[in-house]
Amino acid sequence: MQIFDQLTAQGHEQVVLFSHDDLKAVIAVHNTVLGPALGGVRMWPYANDDDALNDVLRLSRGMTYKAAVAGLNLGGAKAAIIGDPENDKTEALLRSLGRFIHSLGGRFIATTDIGTNADDMETMAEETDRVVGLHSSRGGSGDPSLFTAVGTLHGIRASLNHKFGHTNIGEVSYAVQGTGKTGEHIIRTLSEAGAKVFVSDINHQRVAHVVDTFGAEAVGLNDIYDVDANVFVPCALGSVINEETVERLKCDVVAGSANYQLESSDWGIELEKRGILYAPDFVINAGDLINVATELNGYNADRAHARIARIFDTVTRIFDIAERESISALEAANRMAEERIRTIGRVHAPFSGAPARY
Repeated sequence: MQIFDQLTAQGHEQVVLFSHDDLKAVIAVHNTVLGPALGGVRMWPYANDDDALNDVLRLSRGMTYKAAVAGLNLGGAKAAIIGDPENDKTEALLRSLGRFIHSLGGRFIATTDIGTNADDMETMAEETDRVVGLHSSRGGSGDPSLFTAVGTLHGIRASLNHKFGHTNIGEVSYAVQGTGKTGEHIIRTLSEAGAKVFVSDINHQRVAHVVDTFGAEAVGLNDIYDVDANVFVPCALGSVINEETVERLKCDVVAGSANYQLESSDWGIELEKRGILYAPDFVINAGDLINVATELNGYNADRAHARIARIFDTVTRIFDIAERESISALEAANRMAEERIRTIGRVHAPFSGAPARY
């Protein structure tokens, strides 16, 4: 598909390329109807420029939907720096990107993503104020993984309430895929509530840590799909719900923090057909976005947690819509996002007609 066809098909407003000395970056602004577009800056050694472009096009659209459903006055965007974050990242490179972001006139607000961290955001902030995800010492919110986990847990509780009629996370069992920072926060909370938790991860040291610390039970990397647990909690890679795995799932609920858990939207429908409740990932993993967005008006942790807690109500509403209209939860979530963009877009439209006379 040609680049302009892609932009039209996915509804992007703007894609910009930037090259300066060693910096090669692409920024995709998907939608600014609700407000400026916020998105992570990803640094990755892409095989070619097309891979970087396709990545930001896909991810920026997802950010629009995530912000809309979360009730934020923000649009969606994503940036990609082409390079190895371990070897190619320099102060000059980050400050160059910060300067470029500043030239966009406030349309794009940057935050952390794969390959970048709060230190990098602070370096970029030397050149622009359109950056969030800073250290708490700079008025920021610090490590986002806790807030992603908190939001995901609210989503899990809402899923339990819809499926089983209760919100007691300790009463059911879990298969958690991924024991990184977010996964560990989730495992800790589930274990402390008395739940049985199975875990898997490519990193054996992290698995050993959560087994020793929280009493979780380790299973093989590919065996996590076969575990007989009530809730499957993907917290690592995307596209884990696919033709090969969906037939193996023994769970009642899929609710996790990973992005793009479904290889395609068809698998959300397939889960529903199999009686498995799916909590749309971009809804329940929005805690980090909600948290960093709070920085825009002066960060307050209590306000951030209060807004993240609304994920429970949002997920509940999505399940109710899906049930009432006989559609998948994913389709209900997409409709909710699109409806908010459409209605608020009308609010922001220029007034028409002649001015009133008094």
